[in-house]
Amino acid sequence: MLDNGGGVAAAAAPEGLVKETTTQGFMKDVIEESKRQPVLIDFWAPWCGPCKQLTPILEKVVKGAKGKVKLVKMNIDEHPAIPGQMGIQSIPAVIAFVNGQPTDGFMGAQPEAQINAFIERLTKGAVGGETKDLLAEADAALAAGDAETAAAIYSEILAEDKANVPALAGLARTYVAANEIEKAKQILTQVPEAKRNDAAVAAARAALEVAEQASSVGPIGELEQKVQSNPLDHQARFDLAVALNANGKRQEAVDQLMEIVKRDRKWNDDGARKQLVQFFEAWGPTEEATIAGRKKLSSVLFA
Repeated sequence: MLDNGGGVAAAAAPEGLVKETTTQGFMKDVIEESKRQPVLIDFWAPWCGPCKQLTPILEKVVKGAKGKVKLVKMNIDEHPAIPGQMGIQSIPAVIAFVNGQPTDGFMGAQPEAQINAFIERLTKGAVGGETKDLLAEADAALAAGDAETAAAIYSEILAEDKANVPALAGLARTYVAANEIEKAKQILTQVPEAKRNDAAVAAARAALEVAEQASSVGPIGELEQKVQSNPLDHQARFDLAVALNANGKRQEAVDQLMEIVKRDRKWNDDGARKQLVQFFEAWGPTEEATIAGRKKLSSVLFA
């Protein structure tokens, strides 16, 4: 079927496969929608030359997939919060979300053949249905605090596929949860070089860094006393947030960092906001504390 300029060729594909989103629409357009089918989010900007090369190819391939995957575009100049939270440092960057979680991605302009192969892996499963189910089971166990069960499942997956990136990242997180920091580092060294910027790996790395931070701060009680005696002691409040997070008190950690953001956004080179972003990355995009924390942060930054 020829494309006569009126969209005849594209008409064969379901509507709504490509759309723009905003900071406020991210949860609905990407996280929730990815629970129905895979969603690609394309981070771009009007000044970015490679973005102008990549986006039309992405749109063509997504429309050609006829509903197997959706494409959501986000202008990082107009909506910097989400790419900042996800650690996007260069564009174009494309992140794939499946079942509410970032699972794969790439950076830079890519030829059509490679994008087709990427979507083929995503929709038909370089990761098969059984492996996806196991990953979901392991992720759920880890989220519930059962690191031992999660580690056993991730290890089972890796026994069949030693380069499975989500399983490597998940296993590293189980070691972080068990405070076995060196083992977590060793696991992350096994991630293939080309995959070390994948969202799942970045999240595991963030969790590792947050855990290492916690070892350098004092007891919660002492830090709380410091903050109570001097509410403007931002370093003590920052350390308190790190300690609270290490003890599983995520909402309270967010509240302490938000207090710094409200009182002095520029403190320590925007250190409180950057720490919040690292927490969000370590916790994952669907964690309740991440969702609530992002809302609180957005309400202050974009008020």
